[in-house]
Amino acid sequence: MDGPTRFARPLAAMASRSVRRRAAALGLSLAAAIAAPAGIAQQVYDEDLLKATPKGQSGAWDDFFHAVKVDDARAVARLLAKGFDPNAVEPERGDNGLILALRENCMKVFRVLLDAPGIDIEHEVRNGDTAIMIAAFKGNLPAVRALLEKGAEINRPGWTALHYAAASGSTELVALLLDRSAYIDAESPNKTTPLMMAAWQGHADAVRLLLEEGADPRPKNLRGMTATDFARVANRQDIADLIAAHTKAHPKPEYVPPAPPGS
Repeated sequence: MDGPTRFARPLAAMASRSVRRRAAALGLSLAAAIAAPAGIAQQVYDEDLLKATPKGQSGAWDDFFHAVKVDDARAVARLLAKGFDPNAVEPERGDNGLILALRENCMKVFRVLLDAPGIDIEHEVRNGDTAIMIAAFKGNLPAVRALLEKGAEINRPGWTALHYAAASGSTELVALLLDRSAYIDAESPNKTTPLMMAAWQGHADAVRLLLEEGADPRPKNLRGMTATDFARVANRQDIADLIAAHTKAHPKPEYVPPAPPGS
């Protein structure tokens, strides 16, 4: 919805205090601003729009995140053209627009934001997730490929995109990330590995692929659980048997857990 049309709504319901100041600077009362010709209304609206922070100018901020959620790429592009920060963050989870678009499967907006100058593809939400991690969790292969083309990081401390790809069960994603040198036995903060995630979620094909590519089934997380234990918790004895058969067919040297940091 264009600026003048929105501006025609009751101004008190949509404008911040600064809009009122802008209207006053133009010699307009609120009522006059509402009834003003489109050009004047657009001037007030545009000046407000350029200050894209929740504290100062909530109207543009709200418009941006609403447009992201409904996959309105044209509205997002208009806001960016007027100076809105593509890295603005919403308060609930700390998502920027790029990550929110991935959560909501809004691929038209995702593509607009991915190409936006200055976009931070490594932005971390409150729990540490990044855009490529969310894309992997959603099983969104085109988004993962696009982020990789932009240089998104795969390997990082803690949870990784490979953990989330394994949890999604997408063998295409797991294979793609491994092909891009994802660390196959990456450990989350509680030492859960991608193989454990695939077993826990009951994804036999992802478990098989990880094992064939060299994932080690012997590590334990901080609860003392192996990938086999995760399979049994998920009531997937078939996966537990798959892991056991692979371990028997491909014996490894005796497993020595990594030494604790500082030891």
